[in-house]
Amino acid sequence: MKIYFDENMPFATEFFTELSYFNDGIIGKKGELVPFSGRTLTAEQVADADVLLVRSITQVNEQLLHLNDKISFVGSATIGTDHIDLSYLAKRNISFHSAPGCNAISVAEYVLSALVVLAERYLLNLSSLTVGIVGGGNTGTRLSEKLSALGIEHKICDPLLEIQQTQQQAEDKSCKPSDKRNYVSLSDILACDVISLHVPKVVGGDYATDKLINANNLALLREDQILISACRGDVIDNHALLALKASGHALKVVLDVWQGEPEVLEALIPYTEIATAHIAGYSLEGKARGSEMLYQALCQQLEIMPKYQLKNFLPSASIPRVEINQDFSQILLSQLVKMVYDVRRDDAIFRQQLFVQGFDSLRKNYPVRREFSAVTVTLSSKTLSDVPHRLGFNKTFN
Repeated sequence: MKIYFDENMPFATEFFTELSYFNDGIIGKKGELVPFSGRTLTAEQVADADVLLVRSITQVNEQLLHLNDKISFVGSATIGTDHIDLSYLAKRNISFHSAPGCNAISVAEYVLSALVVLAERYLLNLSSLTVGIVGGGNTGTRLSEKLSALGIEHKICDPLLEIQQTQQQAEDKSCKPSDKRNYVSLSDILACDVISLHVPKVVGGDYATDKLINANNLALLREDQILISACRGDVIDNHALLALKASGHALKVVLDVWQGEPEVLEALIPYTEIATAHIAGYSLEGKARGSEMLYQALCQQLEIMPKYQLKNFLPSASIPRVEINQDFSQILLSQLVKMVYDVRRDDAIFRQQLFVQGFDSLRKNYPVRREFSAVTVTLSSKTLSDVPHRLGFNKTFN
């Protein structure tokens, strides 16, 4: 069996080599595992693929697969599916699987690192801020959990999930009031101190997100607010944002995603507090979970029991353990977060190397970054705070 995989999928070789030897219901026949560059993949390259594993930069459609009459499985090691022609795959009876939630923790930790950095830079008290989350799916939920751990007030806007919740409660009378999530309108979110965007790209319809943040609602924002985008570049009208900033507006902007990627609106970069190359979800764990989820899906399709788990391949963190013998505070939070991931590293790389290496090269050569879960926080018996554990750190006591 011939398995083609995006070269930026961690541990793809470890997970899929054995499966490439699966043919006609048995393992033993020689297979092949073929890496490719996701941005430049052609129909000719994958004409003989049995399995195709991509990331978000590869458009999977008839144009890509029209020369292939044998492919049976397409997987995307990402959350979104706007790069996949689902109707075409369904028409050809090609199984499709994505990896919803694989990098949600990574993105939430990116946002938290950005907030810690900006709090230090502008002497902000994080506990006094209100955070508005646009998108209540996997990523928005993980961010909500971390904000709750820190006691930071936050609100969530997601009209689709709000409708689903209302319908579910109407159908299931056993739902408890405590199970209900309180959703707010976009206008409520736009009044928050921090606005963090976590929605897929949706073009058209009642709940389109393409240019969701545009000139009209940008004009409503205060000078002391923070706008963070770590979802899809087209959710913010970059030209409208540039016009606002160029007019002298003091809105603080954190951009991980850019309209028209891999092209970037160069003039906007100097107006950002933090600028990165669509790497918010690029923790080692975040990317590797996508590989693991597709491995599990392919095993299921082949009716094979999965042999490997992500923990089989993850290395130890550079700082695997830290001891805390003081009460938890914003200063301690800042130290802990930046010890694992300081977003200023990626901001510096972006500003210094974007026009030397190029956008895709920055992503391809992204340095290893770990999640909080890679570090064990040892608390003294005098420390009663459970915040590190609730943030995602492993926890032990002396």
